[in-house]
This record gives sequence, structure tokens and C-alpha cells, in this order.
Amino acid sequence: MRIDEDTLNIFNNSLNRCQSNPQFLSLFYQKFALLNSDIREKFFNTDMEQQKIVLHASIQMIMLASQGNKAAIDYLDSIAKLHSKAELDIRPELYDIWLDTLMETVSIIDTNYDKKIDNAWKKVMNYGIEYMKSQYDYDKKLN
Repeated sequence: MRIDEDTLNIFNNSLNRCQSNPQFLSLFYQKFALLNSDIREKFFNTDMEQQKIVLHASIQMIMLASQGNKAAIDYLDSIAKLHSKAELDIRPELYDIWLDTLMETVSIIDTNYDKKIDNAWKKVMNYGIEYMKSQYDYDKKLN
């Protein structure tokens, strides 16, 4: 499923505004970690500065993967396997919480935030989220 050019432009413009604010990813992780103990536990021994770098890259890679970029698809595949039940055990329902928190953060940081921006972010991010969810049990698929 390729995402149309208008949606990508809206997404990229909003992403650029968000990433120009140094508080964007910090605010996201503050909000995300406060939601429940399961989420806090997943980040207990995590270098959060490194995690922010990974999230920044992952957002870009999801957008590129949605356009069929092979390197981005391979990246998304490796991240999905890392997050699967066999490794980090990031349960599928946590991705919905993750997206809700991301969208709340975008709505705070992007001063131009509106319904079109909300829809663009959700369309792009859901491309990656649906793939991540589909790979949760990937170790079972190998047997």
C-alpha cells in the first residue's frame, strides 16, 4: 500500500516542524512512560538518548518503507523481529497506545496541527504499526 504524495508532503512538513523542536521526542517518551507500568518496565534499562535517535530513524524508515524502499523495508523487518514476542515482547496492543501518545505529542508540538496532519501521521505510522503487529509471533512462522 503506497501512500499518496499529498499525504507524504503533509506528513513530512509536520515531521520537520516537530523535529525542529528539541522537546518533541522527550515529550513523547515522558507521556508514553507515564501511561502504565508495562511500558515503564520496557524502558527500564534503556539509554533514552539513543532511543530517541532510533525513534527518529524509525519514523523516517516507516515513511520510506511505505513507498517500497527496499532498505527501509529491511530495516522495518529487523525492528519488527526485535520487538517480537521472541525478543523484546512488545505486545501488539502497545502499538495503539504508542500511536495515540505520538499523535497527542504531535498535536502539542506542531503549531499547524489539524485534521489533515492527524490523518497523514496516522496513515504513515499505521503502515509500520500494522507490519510490526503482524510480526509479533514471527518465530512461530519460522518453524
